[in-house]
Amino acid sequence: MKSPLLFLPGAVAAEGHDEGVAAHYGDLFREQRALADGTGFVDLSHRGVVTVTGDDRLSWLHLLLTQHVSELPAGQATEALILSAHGHIEHALYLVDDGESVWAHVEPGTQEALIGYLESMKFFYRVEVADRTGEFAVVHLPAGSIAEPPKGVVVRETPHGRDLFLPRAGLESFAAEHGPAAGILAYEALRVETHRPRVGFETDHRTIPHELGWIGSAVHLQKGCYRGQETVARVHNLGKPPRRLVFLHLDGSEVHLPGHGTPVRLASDGEEGRQLGFITTSARHHELGPIALALVKRNVPVDAELLAGDTAAAQEPVVEQ
Repeated sequence: MKSPLLFLPGAVAAEGHDEGVAAHYGDLFREQRALADGTGFVDLSHRGVVTVTGDDRLSWLHLLLTQHVSELPAGQATEALILSAHGHIEHALYLVDDGESVWAHVEPGTQEALIGYLESMKFFYRVEVADRTGEFAVVHLPAGSIAEPPKGVVVRETPHGRDLFLPRAGLESFAAEHGPAAGILAYEALRVETHRPRVGFETDHRTIPHELGWIGSAVHLQKGCYRGQETVARVHNLGKPPRRLVFLHLDGSEVHLPGHGTPVRLASDGEEGRQLGFITTSARHHELGPIALALVKRNVPVDAELLAGDTAAAQEPVVEQ
């Protein structure tokens, strides 16, 4: 779904997974600094929007999600995962209940598959699931923003800022009143800085929540059974995940950032050494320079110097070894 804000001055369209919104509006670092200072907003209108209504919505979702939501207070934000039967991550939902409906935004283009799964699990529960992407756009206000959301708009407030479920027809007027706009590259750089994983970037077909630090924030360990729960409990109680997320400071002298999937190796082994992981997201940060997240084998020493492709990288642990 193509955002009307791509017609703002300086807008350069994003490509790939974030196609449909602006990568930037002409000055990546200025946009990052504005967000870090609590000003402006980010157009996330390419993300999917799903609602669940009905008297049983919270108790029903509690059975399906990794998070404890059966008694979720109205207005309290949370996040949750849907796992495969083997415990691998399939969806991440960013939730809030407004007292009548649960609102969630999800990765672009994934709402259809998510709704298909939810519909298959309705049985006798009094719930209705709807794709609201065509009606509502997600807009992000950064932490510290004093901007007032339009009256009646559902707001999901987190330590990193507020996600607004804005009527899509009001997106252009919102931009006119709450600018300057910041592109998805600025938003992603701040996400990498704060080590927040994203489905489709930090995950592959075999990623489990423990590898990304999602235990606690998106996975509740004391709730009842859900699909994939046996894997979550077994790894938590009896073992360690096979991989772990790390934060990388990249060599700033390199012109090009290592892209998603770039092999990570020990620097001591050189570019022909054994692959120990891969880059998940890389970004240029207005203060830290080039940075990245990577998923590496758990037994990689935490003090080891790494190579991302041919780029030197120093690691900071995100998930314990």
